[in-house]
Amino acid sequence: MTTDTTPPAGPGPADTASAAKPSVLFVCVHNAGRSQMAAAYLHHLSEGRIEVLSAGSRPASQVNPAAVEAMAEEGIDIAAETPKILTTDAVEASDVVVTMGCGDECPYFPGKRYEDWVLDDPAGKGVESVRPIRDEIKRRIQHLIEDLLPG
Repeated sequence: MTTDTTPPAGPGPADTASAAKPSVLFVCVHNAGRSQMAAAYLHHLSEGRIEVLSAGSRPASQVNPAAVEAMAEEGIDIAAETPKILTTDAVEASDVVVTMGCGDECPYFPGKRYEDWVLDDPAGKGVESVRPIRDEIKRRIQHLIEDLLPG
């Protein structure tokens, strides 16, 4: 009788990837459109390598149509983002919590990396006023991806 001294195999490549996948929770207090733009960019630009735990508090059908149009110009369908209800489990599972200019109104998240993205209010109405906000969100998402993903 022989004894196999080979150590048991660890998790496979897929298991390792999912275990190491960072997650970001977007908390919407005031502006579901901004949260959902950020969530759509994060999902799109990270190619799914970062998990989006919450995309806002309203269905995409109730988001400002100018935000939907501004994202469509980038080839991103904001309606594909499904809002999730903020739960304690989502907060616990997240690596980063991002709010959109909530300031003191945002709940406290002990032990979590927290960012409050204060963005200028649009000067007008329609897609022209949303484009600068969209571009700033995209810039911040790109920095977030660089921070969270190695290489």
